[in-house]
Amino acid sequence: QVQLVESGGGLVQAGGSLRLSCTASGSIFSINAMGWYRQAPGKQRELVAVITSGGDTNYEDSLKGRFTISRDNAKNTVYLQMNSLKPEDTAVYFCNAKIVVHSVWREYDYWGQGTQVTVSS
Repeated sequence: QVQLVESGGGLVQAGGSLRLSCTASGSIFSINAMGWYRQAPGKQRELVAVITSGGDTNYEDSLKGRFTISRDNAKNTVYLQMNSLKPEDTAVYFCNAKIVVHSVWREYDYWGQGTQVTVSS
């Protein structure tokens, strides 16, 4: 059994910052890519950023320069630092991880439960 638990969402004024965290736990052999996605009301889920186990990153183009993804492999945790937040960043943010499960030796896709980020104007 593997779980992803997110934290750090909330309500912030435009121009403010938030830091999201997501920690994986359970029968983990290794974690490959980890990432953040978001889904605004009435819209499809979209990629925010991903980071490989080696630290290579990829961002949705419009978020480059404002959002930073990082990870602590020792803690099985991925972070998303969000600066200069705008009302259009309001969404539920989901953590994703591609995890090789111990004793199964297969990679599975896991999702967190989502954390709400609301940016007021």
